[in-house]
Amino acid sequence: MAGTSLLALIDKIAAALDDVAVLTKVAAKKTAGVLGDDLALNAQQVTGVSADRELPVVWAVAKGSFINKLILVPSALVISSVAPWLITPLLILGGLFLCFEGVEKIVHSFFEDKEQSEQQHQQDIQALVDESVDMVEYERDKIKGAIKTDFILSAEIIVITLGTVQGKTLVEQASVVSLIALLMTIGVYGLVAAIVKLDDAGLHLSQVSDHARFAKFKQNLGRRLLSFAPKLMKGLAIVGTAAMFLVGGGIIVHGIPAIHHGLEWLLAQINGLSWLVSPLYNAIIGIIAGAIVLSVVKVIQKITNKPVDA
Repeated sequence: MAGTSLLALIDKIAAALDDVAVLTKVAAKKTAGVLGDDLALNAQQVTGVSADRELPVVWAVAKGSFINKLILVPSALVISSVAPWLITPLLILGGLFLCFEGVEKIVHSFFEDKEQSEQQHQQDIQALVDESVDMVEYERDKIKGAIKTDFILSAEIIVITLGTVQGKTLVEQASVVSLIALLMTIGVYGLVAAIVKLDDAGLHLSQVSDHARFAKFKQNLGRRLLSFAPKLMKGLAIVGTAAMFLVGGGIIVHGIPAIHHGLEWLLAQINGLSWLVSPLYNAIIGIIAGAIVLSVVKVIQKITNKPVDA
């Protein structure tokens, strides 16, 4: 009987771990939109830092991100236990924020002040060569800004993950949310570190001596990496923005019954194309929702005469 009980316990543990693995995979897919944005934003935050200080700055932000998760994960689990009815409204708020960010990025790309952007770029370069600039303070400002951005994006990731495990046991919720928080932090900042050093690797390879083995191959590879690095940043930003509308719009669609019924009606009219119709519907709803939120924010800005940070 003892052996049977032990086997039954092991089987239950294995089943629970399997459930956690499946739920974690689902949560990871749903948080993909925030992940793309997180990557692009954090990689951009490091621009203007000297090459030898890029990795220490990324590590400092990563440590701040872990602290953010240590605050957010228990808070989310407490909300799930004490006020589970708050999860859906928080999810919708997170979805609206994602869509707002996406629309704001698109609007900014069309109406961006090129002169101001170039001025900021020149200031970053000047800070690197000017010995009178306190680089410790300069880096500290960069790190603070990145950690603040990470806190907002981490909150979105955790709320979306919590929505995925809603109704599950507290142990399953804690396991999935903690796993996603850990994996996302390691994954994001590992990739950010690789991205910010990509151009350095390209520069090193492009300057290989002609007498070195496979010199021409390494030089060509280096030049390609130098050319690819800025394109990768732009690509991440585009993919991240598109994913914002898909993920944010999907949250809104599934969280508001009237909008979800609209999708169900549409799917009933068009048979066999749900794989295309559903994401397209989510994206359109996301763009509309983001545009509405952005309009409200602009009205608030005009009334208060103060900028509202996204």
